[in-house]
Amino acid sequence: MANGMDLQPAAVKELLDQIVARTVADTGAHAGAFFLLEPGGEVLVLDASLGMPTGFVGLLRRLRVAAAADGPLAEAILQRHLVWVASGEEFARRYPPLALTFPFVGAVAATPIVAGSHVWGAMLLLFSQKSPAPDARARGRFTTAARCIAVLLQDAAEAGHCLQPDLTVRLLPPTPAHPSAPAHPQAAADFIAALPEGACRLDVRGRITFADHTAAGLLGESVPHLLGARVWEAVPWLAPAPYRLRYQAALASQLPTSYTVKQPRTGRELLLQLYPDRTGVSLRISAPAGAPDSRDELALGTGAAPGLADLDTHYHIMQLSGGLAAAASVDEVVKLVAGHLLVALNAHAFSLLVAEAGRARVVGHHGVSPELVDLVDHAPLASDLSLPGLTTSAPSWGRLAQGMPSFFADRDELRAAFPESASIDDGMGAWAWLPLMASGQYVGVCVVGYRQPRSFTLQERATLAAISALISQALDRARQYDAKHQLAEGLQASLLPRTLLAMHGLEAAARYLPASHGMEVGGDFYDLFRLSDTEAAAVIGDVQGHGVSAAGLMGEVRTAVRAYAVASATSGEVMARTNHLFNDLDPGLLASCLYAHIDPVHHIARLATAGHCPPLLRHPDLHTDILAAPPGLLLGVDPRAEYPTTAIPLPPGALLALYTDGLIETPGTDFETALTDLAAVLSRATGSLDDIADTLLAHAQPSGDRADDTAVLLLKVC
Repeated sequence: MANGMDLQPAAVKELLDQIVARTVADTGAHAGAFFLLEPGGEVLVLDASLGMPTGFVGLLRRLRVAAAADGPLAEAILQRHLVWVASGEEFARRYPPLALTFPFVGAVAATPIVAGSHVWGAMLLLFSQKSPAPDARARGRFTTAARCIAVLLQDAAEAGHCLQPDLTVRLLPPTPAHPSAPAHPQAAADFIAALPEGACRLDVRGRITFADHTAAGLLGESVPHLLGARVWEAVPWLAPAPYRLRYQAALASQLPTSYTVKQPRTGRELLLQLYPDRTGVSLRISAPAGAPDSRDELALGTGAAPGLADLDTHYHIMQLSGGLAAAASVDEVVKLVAGHLLVALNAHAFSLLVAEAGRARVVGHHGVSPELVDLVDHAPLASDLSLPGLTTSAPSWGRLAQGMPSFFADRDELRAAFPESASIDDGMGAWAWLPLMASGQYVGVCVVGYRQPRSFTLQERATLAAISALISQALDRARQYDAKHQLAEGLQASLLPRTLLAMHGLEAAARYLPASHGMEVGGDFYDLFRLSDTEAAAVIGDVQGHGVSAAGLMGEVRTAVRAYAVASATSGEVMARTNHLFNDLDPGLLASCLYAHIDPVHHIARLATAGHCPPLLRHPDLHTDILAAPPGLLLGVDPRAEYPTTAIPLPPGALLALYTDGLIETPGTDFETALTDLAAVLSRATGSLDDIADTLLAHAQPSGDRADDTAVLLLKVC
């Protein structure tokens, strides 16, 4: 290709632009774009655009290439193949976050620009939602164009003129929609002047290329003032985002739309009707006596596409999307859907169901009668059986299980598909059944109900599909989280005593709280067990870290302490033997531990500690001491470490408090201050031992937020 060809950057760009324009025209696309890949291969930069709305150009200026789920361009680059998306619904299912930003997209084609092993960039085509999917001929022209661009860029680079990406996007003039039509300027002008409506023509950037005097008069401006300016600049009261979004939506979707506005100077209602094609938008302006034309495919009112009616709707969709990305439990997902879905979709009822062991379980609903929920909850699933929701009969289970949504514009449509629903009146007039798929697997269904019959437009269906995909992913993550959380809680509970020892002369209370963040099982533990008819042993400890390893090690330490204690060893010997075993296990972790031999008959306790927090002793007069028992080394440091035994008096009414560091570790507070404060709280605490334990926890975590696990064991001599 380089033979006899000027490969200077300007000439290369001119030839690139010609290829892009010809490809858009030959494939039947209404818009196209060419992207260059930045060095490093992580960001695509928009280099040239044809037929793209101004808003799209800004959003597409720089795109990351991190995962195939980021969009068709990223998928084409990463997987080095042509990506075809047949419809807006498929686009929404495959790229849900992107579909919420671009809810007007129909069919999409993306291909990498590859020469040898080098990826130069990518090319994108957009097709109207009302156009059929591109045929094999169109696909062939697209891939041929991509190969030509790749060879052109490779030749230019070898000639020393490598094309570099920058942020100056070339906006290419679109090919006229009817290039062969004869021009009759005066006849056309006479025809337009005879109409009672005003007429304007806007290009793809929103600039007014034509306006008649009727349109100018209705808008309250002069024709010279309008020509050449963007409509929202020439007519400031048309600048609010919802109006500009209408223009962007019409141009991007290639579907006509209409809306009414009030002329602020005259107070007159105007009907604006937009008819797009690949070169821009024809705008018809009139002062209607009635409502907007019901034939509009993208109209406001009950048929409005989600996210287009107003900024409040768009806000709720974005809130729902962001919240679902952070949701950590099924309850959180349900609350988010209840709080934002109905508002975002202008709907009136929803039911969220998951598939469990061959049955459907209702995990959340709003606006659905309790009778219907009871009827469908835990109903068996079969290929020809309905799923729970707003009726007892649902769309084909096979269709839903394949990820295909079903829409019913009115009760007649539902009855025609499912005669069994005739006897059910749920107060709804239209339904959207949205399958919830995650990793190719069916996880449930979201049913959305509307009180009034409605037609679901292409754009509306795409937006619903995108939202259902976001709900699917969030619900799947949340169910996994809940399952792991239940497993962790069960494991933690199995490693702690189910009940506390009850013996004459000794009263006990305990608390265990996991950290607020994360769901792994912790390493804190406590135990209280009988040594004889009149003696007991208490132990509390904290194994370093979290997770199954820490929990398993905690269980072994607890078992070892019990075994050595019942063998009539002293407190120091129990700690020394446990430490020796701990080192033999070589876990790569450390642990703190405190062991107390309690003799309530003789009113004495013998303590040994392996680097654990000092216990608190509240005397009968409510004065509290911080016990300074000689600390030994943490378990796991030295297998030959020794642990001295310290005897302390336990008069009747005395209270011994054992705890882990989660009770005193407070950001911004040093250890000594936190310990002194805890002792003061214990001195003032009143009520039963359970009340006192709750008081200590409330003092340590007044907001309920816990950075670490916390265990408390209180012992009172009666």
